[in-house]
Amino acid sequence: MSQQRLLICVALTAGFPLLAQSQGIVRTQPACVFEAQSLLTPDRDRDVDSARSPHAVQPERPTVATHAGTVAPGWIELEEGVEWDKNPDGSRSFIAPTNLKIGLSPRSQINLLFNLIHAPPSITSDLAIGDFAVGIKYRLVDGNPVLGDFAVLPAIKLPTGTSGAGTGTTDFSLLLISSRQVGPVAVDLNLGQTRRTGDGTKAPRVAGIWTASFGFPVSGPVGAVVEFFGFPRTKGLLGTDATAALLAGPTFLIKEWLSLDAGLIVPLAGPQARAYYTGFVWNFGCIASKRVCAARGRNY
Repeated sequence: MSQQRLLICVALTAGFPLLAQSQGIVRTQPACVFEAQSLLTPDRDRDVDSARSPHAVQPERPTVATHAGTVAPGWIELEEGVEWDKNPDGSRSFIAPTNLKIGLSPRSQINLLFNLIHAPPSITSDLAIGDFAVGIKYRLVDGNPVLGDFAVLPAIKLPTGTSGAGTGTTDFSLLLISSRQVGPVAVDLNLGQTRRTGDGTKAPRVAGIWTASFGFPVSGPVGAVVEFFGFPRTKGLLGTDATAALLAGPTFLIKEWLSLDAGLIVPLAGPQARAYYTGFVWNFGCIASKRVCAARGRNY
């Protein structure tokens, strides 16, 4: 994978799915899939969000897609992952995405994202910090016959990365999210676009992403996820061909507040990297006042 392509991937991921986006990560160009984002827990039912415990994890990883669910108001949830990529040119890279989610209201949450990156020497020889992204997910509709649970996720990525580990651009992203339960299967569909500042010499000024993710129970606390995702062709000096990939792997609900995941990403079309990933999601609990936390606990 070229230097420019990796940085584009990291940049799109961080803001999308979040920036899956690519510093939107694991969720974006080449094989950046860390984000995020269909539900890992096999018992998720979005029709009964109001009855779900606020301590229950709501994983947006390991898929590139994210779901329409939000963390309970005042609660905080951390997603951490690592991904090892083997690029089409034979080079290898490593990305570790962090997604910190804080519930703002029954329908909204804020996502804070950054990534650690180790890529071919042409980018950086050491572990570097990628660009920082912030997004707010807001669920507009619950249980619509056509849209299902429908949410929007606007995000902004800032050029805060260390030298060689960011795109050097400010990115504005918008992700459309549709989630529904079909029998035991949680279905998440995402469609997004990113627009960047600059003249296109550091990263394409316009980039997009599409995903279709399916999560389902296997046995007890063990579940699985299968996802198809891709990035449309980009234009300009650093334009790239369209890519498509398959992500698949098991998920493990260790505790109500802790889940693990692992799996692989297989290229289907275009210059997509082959990757392996693993990670966890940890619901820390409520960080608001005791009175607010107690009230939220009664309502969820």
